[in-house]
Amino acid sequence: MKLFYLAFAGVLYLASFAGDAFAQSADHYLTIQLKDGPVVIQLMPEVAPKHVAQIEALAKKGEYDNVAFHRVIDGFMAQTGDVKYGNMEKGFDASLAGTGSSDMPDIPAEFSKTPFVRGTVGMARSQDPNSANSQFFIMFADGSFLNGQYTVVGKVVSGMENVDKIKKGEGQNGEVKSPDRMIKVTLGKK
Repeated sequence: MKLFYLAFAGVLYLASFAGDAFAQSADHYLTIQLKDGPVVIQLMPEVAPKHVAQIEALAKKGEYDNVAFHRVIDGFMAQTGDVKYGNMEKGFDASLAGTGSSDMPDIPAEFSKTPFVRGTVGMARSQDPNSANSQFFIMFADGSFLNGQYTVVGKVVSGMENVDKIKKGEGQNGEVKSPDRMIKVTLGKK
């Protein structure tokens, strides 16, 4: 009987950690207000803790507010987050949007086995895997060719229909003339 109580206590102890981990993850939500309505992203600190911490820090400072979706490829993804050149109310430069970053340091890659599917949010980067900084993208469709090549930071849990309405770009690179923007980006519980 003593062994049973010991085992039961161990299960409760482990469950308390699992509950804490779930509660921590449940607090990591990013809400992006678009012209057509809100998009709620559940961030995944358990998958990419450094990337999520950077996104949250930038969102808390209001850095993502009014930042353009500068690269949008129909059937693939919508990219945003260039806080240096993409802010449509402060220093927007369409010719440089997509080349800038934040004042924070670049982040080492945190590749995972989490797949790129419709609604996945991944970090944009240059050819250097350790160059992600502030830019991210939302998948319109599955993109298994990105698996293990880009860091997954979250997933859309509501408002994907609003993501689908983001103005699409032209050409192979998806540059957008008069792009849509993230009007306001906030952190908090869903």
